[in-house]
Amino acid sequence: MKLILKRFAQVLLIAFIVIQFIRPTKNNSKDLAAKDITTKYAVPNEVQAILVTSCYDCHSNHTNYPWYANIQPIAWWLNDHIKEGKKELNFSVFSSYKIGRQYKKLEEISNEISENEMPLESYTYIHKKAKLNTKQKEIITNWANASRDSIEAHYPADSLKKRPPQPQAK
Repeated sequence: MKLILKRFAQVLLIAFIVIQFIRPTKNNSKDLAAKDITTKYAVPNEVQAILVTSCYDCHSNHTNYPWYANIQPIAWWLNDHIKEGKKELNFSVFSSYKIGRQYKKLEEISNEISENEMPLESYTYIHKKAKLNTKQKEIITNWANASRDSIEAHYPADSLKKRPPQPQAK
């Protein structure tokens, strides 16, 4: 029995070492993307600082990786989390979204922050500086709402609403 446990532990150790060489691509572009949110919307420095600290690791092409992101399988989990976050909202390509989606995402930002849904508690548990205080939440929601108001002033209301699917012609 001891021999079986020893062999099993050896196999696990070898597997752990081998997986360290299978690394996901890192999400750390250093350049400002041509479609970054700041290329289309006024993002005050105070707002930008909050976004960078609390949002950009998962919602941009500029992830600041912690030391443990070099250990597998943690890196795979983080990579998946970042991909999901960017799929939902990516500030680095925000102005490439259709105007209705931009409008909706700004609404979601305001709602998620107001309802304490973002940043995720699992993220702020480790990244203490990312936790938003009441003033920071107010700053972000006011900015998101003002940006939505700006969109409303420049685009017809029907272009900002998601249209229901049209029935297929037979």
